[in-house]
Amino acid sequence: MNLPNINLDTIMHSVAVVIFFRIVFLAIVLKVTNVFLKYLAHRITQKIENKKQAKQITTILATIKSVIDLMIVSIFLMEILPKLGIDIRPFLTAAGVLGVAVGFGSKQFIEDLISGMDIIFQGQLFVGDIVEIDGKVGTVERLNLKMVALRDWDGKVHYIRNGMINIITNYTRDFAYVIAEVSVAYKENVDRVIQVVSDVVNNELKKGEHASYIIGNMEVWGLDSFEDSALKMKFRIKTKSSYQWKIKREFNRLVKNKFDELGIEIPFPQRTLHVAKDDVQRILENK
Repeated sequence: MNLPNINLDTIMHSVAVVIFFRIVFLAIVLKVTNVFLKYLAHRITQKIENKKQAKQITTILATIKSVIDLMIVSIFLMEILPKLGIDIRPFLTAAGVLGVAVGFGSKQFIEDLISGMDIIFQGQLFVGDIVEIDGKVGTVERLNLKMVALRDWDGKVHYIRNGMINIITNYTRDFAYVIAEVSVAYKENVDRVIQVVSDVVNNELKKGEHASYIIGNMEVWGLDSFEDSALKMKFRIKTKSSYQWKIKREFNRLVKNKFDELGIEIPFPQRTLHVAKDDVQRILENK
């Protein structure tokens, strides 16, 4: 019986061509999927006026994208590995055993997964929010079922496991408040200072370029405390979310300029030194 002449190089070449085209196909599928999800997120968020809901949908779609990418790559590997002569059954068995081990033994993994689902679907965090988690303050750059990535003001990125998150302080949800503190010298008239600050807010801050960020009227809390060298007064201004820092800086600038114009003293710590006459004489004699 004559066996057909099999050219091993031809077979390997055919396999290489098949794998190449499968890789190209995988890249196209991933690209098309990602573009479609971005397009879908854009279309949905355009039709939603509520920024909170728009951010939540964007975050959920980003999580779905990660899961879909993982599924596509897994299917691709299961398709390609047998063509390379690699038996995938041991891998599937190991994956099953690993899954059982993770399910029973990896408390950390389960905690991260459950906490991540709770954070995402309850809308506690969205990508782009400014938050404080575990003492770290920054902007949420990435959020998935495993962890949260925060970039702080210095540009450093903090990676925080979802399972470690107990308290989330969100500075950019719905609205915010500026707690403005103004200190003046004891010689100043409190009522006059309050009136001056109110006029600055009403006539300058609320009529300037930042007017659209302010909600309602300023609350005058009045004289808050007697400090060592100053009278401290407090005011509260309601703003749109994430604009509280900008409003506070502008408030400080305008109040300082107005106080300089009117001669209202903003004090600094001072000490009065009393020296006995005998001590003065002794100091002069020592010279």
